[in-house]
Amino acid sequence: MDEELARAVRLVVFDVDGVLTDGGVYVGVTASHEAVELKRFDIQDGLGVKMLMWAGIDVALVSGRVSEATALRAAELGIAECHQDAGAEKLPIVRDLLERKGLEWGDMAMVADDLADLPVFLRAGLRIAVANAVPEVTESAHWCTKAVGGRGAVREFSRALLSARGEWTGLVDRYVEERSDD
Repeated sequence: MDEELARAVRLVVFDVDGVLTDGGVYVGVTASHEAVELKRFDIQDGLGVKMLMWAGIDVALVSGRVSEATALRAAELGIAECHQDAGAEKLPIVRDLLERKGLEWGDMAMVADDLADLPVFLRAGLRIAVANAVPEVTESAHWCTKAVGGRGAVREFSRALLSARGEWTGLVDRYVEERSDD
């Protein structure tokens, strides 16, 4: 990963379905006929997101699909910026986010996989495609993960970004120290 681009990142925007999840949506009903939707999130990806936050990098989820499972996962990770738009109109959401935070496009990284991400992705200062991304996203990416979305791609990205910034080892050491008896 390019060190200069990595050092400029102040905000990481993650797409959700196909990036933080494997893209699958499990739909069903309970015995009392309430709709249920489940998504699979990778636990190691979650710690990768937390490590970005510990490094002082803002994190936002921007999804083109409304899902209570996404809101629940964002809350669990302590991500205040969780935006879901049923019409996949991500560009106005991210423009507002950048404006509110006083950031420019070059201060932002985006991790993406599909066509709905392109209006934002093409403007991001650092563009990351997960291994299962469509060709249009992969071809425009600065860096591509080896792992697919929902299967470690976010952790791989987090590690690469924080390593390029020289922060990964210190964060791991701090994490271990805070959880040790010594």
